[in-house]
Amino acid sequence: MSEHTTLPKSGKPSHESGGSVKSVSVISTGAGEAHREHIYGTRKPALWWIFFGRQWISIPINVYVIEHSDGLVLFDTGQDRAVMTDPDYWPAGLTGFILRRLFRFHIGLDETLTRQLEIAGYSVTDVRKAVFSHLHCDHTGGIREILHADLVVSSEAWDHMLGPHPERHAIFRRDIDLPDAKWQRISFQPTDDLSLAPFTHAFDLMGDGSMVLLPTPGHLPGSLSMLVRRDGAPPLLLVGDLCYGSKLLERCQFPGTGDKKELRASFAKVLALKERMPDLVILPAHDPEAAGALREATPADVSADPDN
Repeated sequence: MSEHTTLPKSGKPSHESGGSVKSVSVISTGAGEAHREHIYGTRKPALWWIFFGRQWISIPINVYVIEHSDGLVLFDTGQDRAVMTDPDYWPAGLTGFILRRLFRFHIGLDETLTRQLEIAGYSVTDVRKAVFSHLHCDHTGGIREILHADLVVSSEAWDHMLGPHPERHAIFRRDIDLPDAKWQRISFQPTDDLSLAPFTHAFDLMGDGSMVLLPTPGHLPGSLSMLVRRDGAPPLLLVGDLCYGSKLLERCQFPGTGDKKELRASFAKVLALKERMPDLVILPAHDPEAAGALREATPADVSADPDN
């Protein structure tokens, strides 16, 4: 089941501040290993480095947890531990053969979404909404644990999933389009919030300007980022897999996968936004330095514990 939702004509925040955001933290549903070429980019053909690349880099599988006055919001939901236990998790044939060589997972018994939320002091039932930067399996793995929540995705990402052979892109409809899931497919609408420039389209998630979704395609069609505005603390931009490290984005170093033309345009918009917001902290999904960056960007009197 899915629902199509649009933004009111004005995307301006209804409040001057992000006072409705009480805390932001990061949890991790394990770790993975990716090819160096995947993270840092390369001119080599993808199949070459997937099969013959020898240098692997460990990266976390982060989930961002935003405590809002109206309830708990997640940005992505991590990787399902079934990848470690289910021999039929990957598709059969050539697709599964390639995907097994693209990424290695290391997920412990306590590294499920439910358990990580408990360790952080929450219950999985506290989750009101989950926003998906895109629909790769390492971002959608917790869906079955939060079927009570509203699941938010861009219309473009949803349509891409419905296209031919999404499993070739590590998008598994069997784990996403579940009968009891409450999907909301959002469309970005024109915004007159000048603080978001150069972004001209946005979606105000909570209706108060504290969490604004922005289109940042390139990694996959319909990929999005989320701007989090907080009182007394720098704003945050959660960018999913637009890049694998904020420093890589700052020097315009594109990853080894994705649409380079769209990545270039999205990189430029994010960097222009940061120019307008010099204290903006960019937090990719798999950046090993993200937890530390969030800690540094959170004053002592703002409740957030990125180590949990």
